Amino acid sequence: MAQPEVAGSRRWLARLSLLLAVAAVALLVVFGDLHSIAMLAAGLAVAVVSLAGAYWFLATRGVRRWLALVLVVGAPAAAIAAFAVAGLLWVALVSAAAWILAWLTARAALRPDPADWRMPEHEPPARAARPFLIMNPRSGGGKVDRFDLKRRAEQLGAEVYLIGGPGTVDVAEVARQAVARGADLLGVAGGDGTQALVADVAAAAGVPFVVITAGTRNHFALDLGLDRDDPAACLAALDDGVDLLVDLGTVAGRTFVNNASFGAYAEVVQSPAYRGDKVGATLDQLPDLLTGKRGTALRVRAGAVRLSDPQAVLVSSNRYGTGDVAGLSRRARLDRGTLAVVGVSVSSARQAAGLIRGSNAAGLSVHTAAQVVVDADAPQIPVGVDGEAMMLSTPVRCSIRPRALRVRVPRSRPGVPPPRARLNWAEIRKLAGPARRRPAAPAATEPVR
Repeated sequence: MAQPEVAGSRRWLARLSLLLAVAAVALLVVFGDLHSIAMLAAGLAVAVVSLAGAYWFLATRGVRRWLALVLVVGAPAAAIAAFAVAGLLWVALVSAAAWILAWLTARAALRPDPADWRMPEHEPPARAARPFLIMNPRSGGGKVDRFDLKRRAEQLGAEVYLIGGPGTVDVAEVARQAVARGADLLGVAGGDGTQALVADVAAAAGVPFVVITAGTRNHFALDLGLDRDDPAACLAALDDGVDLLVDLGTVAGRTFVNNASFGAYAEVVQSPAYRGDKVGATLDQLPDLLTGKRGTALRVRAGAVRLSDPQAVLVSSNRYGTGDVAGLSRRARLDRGTLAVVGVSVSSARQAAGLIRGSNAAGLSVHTAAQVVVDADAPQIPVGVDGEAMMLSTPVRCSIRPRALRVRVPRSRPGVPPPRARLNWAEIRKLAGPARRRPAAPAATEPVR
């Protein structure tokens, strides 16, 4: 429940947002005169043409791809030139600025309450006496050596295992052996794939788990509110930390901390060229994947909901924010006990342009469920599990393990920003109205004898 002063500030933000929106339209009407309708139409046309051009850029090759790029860049430039010739450039710019401010204030007015998105913190029962950390010196371009993580961890009393050698190291087995020797805390300085393997061991052993941001992307650490720019700051969890109880996802029995991807992205990740040139491999394979010439047709069941022939499917442990066009940003809560399923089916420029509506787009579907089954006609399909490519037998079953992992994080850390609220002008109008007073309780009367 929002505090009265918070509710009051949101009400005034909603009113300011409506005022700015009215001002943006008034500027066009007053100064643009009859040109205002043409300006509005031009703005919408530019948005549609740019989105369609972006889709064609991804879905085609050769000359058509570069012509599509010209559309993406040239449409806004042509609109600006047209406004300048008509002497209305300043009107368009000021009106656009008013719309942006209206959008920002509307977002602020609809922001969720902190109690809804902040994960509860728990005091550790005791400081870990025998922490064991696994570090990958090659991860993140050598962050382990660059930030002197091994020496700093050992100064805090941790035993450190460095992943070395040309062969593959079974980090899960290394972690299990450490627990058998008496380790009462496990941690990883590496990528999300390695984090997931050791997190599974920590959850099974019932010991806390520490994430050190020494990977390339560190999506799991980002959602935990850790400092991705300073991996050494994560070591403070060993000395002064608090615990977060987070969910773990499973796909075909394998644990993931972020998500499992199917379809277009998983097909691209399987390419041998992906490791060396991710952008080039993606652009080379997307046309066939988006037009159905490549890839396996998927059938997805998320609880009682069925998705037919999606081109890309993302199953995540808890739901991502829906503030951007793709419906993905970051997860504020990792303890809701549900899987989130995002399905994308885009086969035309019209559907690509429709993605401007975000989670309401015709080609985008977002659902939550406790169990998800992904099936196909093929006996095996490519799956990206926390960014790692693998082939799994169909049907592929995903599930959630609620609050299975105790993650120990530094008490002082950047934290997670408030999730972006979905823009809903009907809610803004309702919020901007006069405050509703609760009806007074009826006065108590003495019963008649």
